[in-house]
Amino acid sequence: MRKRLVEHIPGHPALIRPDELLTSSPAAVARWTRSATPVHNIHLVRLSPGVDVLDLTAALRDRGHLASPNHVLVGQPLYFGGPGSRPSPARAVPYEPGKPCDVTVGVLDTGLAPHPWLREWYRDEIAETPDADGDGALDEQAGHGTFVAGLILRHAPGVRLRVLRLLDSHGAGDEARLLAALDRLRGQGVDVLNLSFGGYTFDDQPPLGLADALSAFPAAVACAGNTGSPRPFWPAALPGVVAVAALDGDARAAFSAYGPWVDACAQGVGLTSSFVEHSGFHGYASWSGTSFATAIVTGAVARLCRDMPPPDAVRQALGGSRRIPDLGVVVAPAR
Repeated sequence: MRKRLVEHIPGHPALIRPDELLTSSPAAVARWTRSATPVHNIHLVRLSPGVDVLDLTAALRDRGHLASPNHVLVGQPLYFGGPGSRPSPARAVPYEPGKPCDVTVGVLDTGLAPHPWLREWYRDEIAETPDADGDGALDEQAGHGTFVAGLILRHAPGVRLRVLRLLDSHGAGDEARLLAALDRLRGQGVDVLNLSFGGYTFDDQPPLGLADALSAFPAAVACAGNTGSPRPFWPAALPGVVAVAALDGDARAAFSAYGPWVDACAQGVGLTSSFVEHSGFHGYASWSGTSFATAIVTGAVARLCRDMPPPDAVRQALGGSRRIPDLGVVVAPAR
């Protein structure tokens, strides 16, 4: 996938698709357009070569139109100075499936491996791709979705999963794909969304159309990012989305984002979960990141959804007495 690093605000980099624009007014850019595709209630416009998407965004906004670059979203935002750690092989850990319940968790990620914990939810069209570039090495984000899904099931046994593949095996997706995925999930009975990915916007403003798309879901939990920064990370920083930071023991993990927009935190260092089988991995791994702290919080909310509506479950999950400034309430893992 093509991506371009831009720095519209000095010291605030963002990743965008270099020739793609999101706008409410495709007719206003017809002369620069190769194609336009409806996405949610806006359009994804693919621009002609040589058109600068930031300049066009500014021109459209000056004329009163909604417009934004199509920002890149990542599962583990190493592009922004996050931790350089990779997953490491681990031994199998206990897992009890639990009694099935009428709670559905939506997982938008890299897909699933045909792991013993996940066979009920696995389908060929959402299969993980361990080595897309064929170099013999595990791609840097391969197994991310399988790891996240396993954590959710361990912390909320018996829930159903609804999985869509949004990110590639290097952990990259974008806003247009996210909006399309949310449209696919709308009306499918998803109680809690797990969004273990995110990114910065070029102007630090909320992504175009995303708050409206997420309003169709009763609860959404997203990672605050592995950026070690207070800069808002989207979609976590959107109002109504539970933004999750990572703990290392009793303190903030060094890589974790933080700030007044963060709602909750959970353990995010050295977690073990389901994984792909490839390059010395045999179905289990140990990994660290706010992505995985997010899965623990999602599990806590989903567990509460057995007995109450999702909005009430979020309020209860965030009602704990232990709070850490700029990290929110501490959510303990299930025992």
